[in-house]
Amino acid sequence: MADTALISLPATLTLADARATLQRLAPQLAAADAPVLDASALQVLDSAAVALLLECRRQAAARGRTLRVTGAPPKLAQLAQLYGVAELLAL
Repeated sequence: MADTALISLPATLTLADARATLQRLAPQLAAADAPVLDASALQVLDSAAVALLLECRRQAAARGRTLRVTGAPPKLAQLAQLYGVAELLAL
C-alpha cells in the first residue's frame, strides 16, 4: 500500500496566490506516493483554485499517481462543476 501524503491548501487561493502556491506544493506532490490535497482550509478562492487542482492532478498523473482532494468547500465544488471538471477532480 502506498504512503498517503496529506498536503494542505492555504486559506486563500486566488489568481494572485496560485503561482506561489503551486511552487510550494510541487515538491510535496513529487515526493508523495499517494498525494491527497486537503482543501478544508480554503475560504477565499476563485477559478485559479480549480486550475491549480488540475495542474496538481496533471503532475501526479505524469508520475503515475492518482491525486485525491478532500474537504473541498462548496464554492470549489461549484466552480469545478461550472467548468465541467468536477468528475475529473472527483469533487
